[in-house]
Amino acid sequence: MSSSSDGVTLRLKVSPGASREGIARSADGTLKISVTAAPERGRANEAAVALLAKALGVPKSSITVVAGAAARNKTFRVAGDARALATKVESLGHG
Repeated sequence: MSSSSDGVTLRLKVSPGASREGIARSADGTLKISVTAAPERGRANEAAVALLAKALGVPKSSITVVAGAAARNKTFRVAGDARALATKVESLGHG
């Protein structure tokens, strides 16, 4: 995760076609988002944005995929208060 004055940038692994949706953290600290949506026509990206928005308590419109739109490893940009967002991101995937 990196932060700037207007938000944070996150690198995440997205797993489409999962049996259930959720956010988990691996042993090395990498965040993984599992979504039930299929990886076609941007559906998995939309589902990942919606799940991330809900987890962070921000509107979906504040999250954009800035890299990796067609890949499992993606970079998301979340606009907002960087300090508050960083705190929320650190708590993701810990239960």
